[in-house]
Amino acid sequence: MKRTLILTAVLTGFVVVAVPASAARRNGTLVIRHQLRGCHTWSLNGGAFKATQKIHLASGGSLIVVNNDVMPHRLLKTAGPAITVKLLNAGNMGMSMAGRGMMSHMGATVKVTFPSAGVYRFTTRAGEDYMKGMKTIGEDNVLRATVVVS
Repeated sequence: MKRTLILTAVLTGFVVVAVPASAARRNGTLVIRHQLRGCHTWSLNGGAFKATQKIHLASGGSLIVVNNDVMPHRLLKTAGPAITVKLLNAGNMGMSMAGRGMMSHMGATVKVTFPSAGVYRFTTRAGEDYMKGMKTIGEDNVLRATVVVS
């Protein structure tokens, strides 16, 4: 009897650990920031800031992209099926520049919805700094994100 209880507890533990690890997230958040070396990077769900991110989402899920950089960014899809992009917040300056995926001011936020499974690739096109005199070291990073939707 004791052996059966231990075996049941161990197997239950494997199931509890395995299910969340294999399930894709429904939503995620990417935050763009300014930094001295490489100019800008982004962080996925509070993780490490890097120039390249790989994201796994469930079909129908969404990704919030927040621009906390000192320059505007336009989010550009370079590959993948159709998406929906919605401006949630124009940012600190109040007015936004026109264009799909445009995050024209610090704090600007867009929501990208992925209605179908596939592999999506994104980059950003950065504009000029809002504040004069911002210094960086080395070449500017090219932000890239691959979103795998299952």
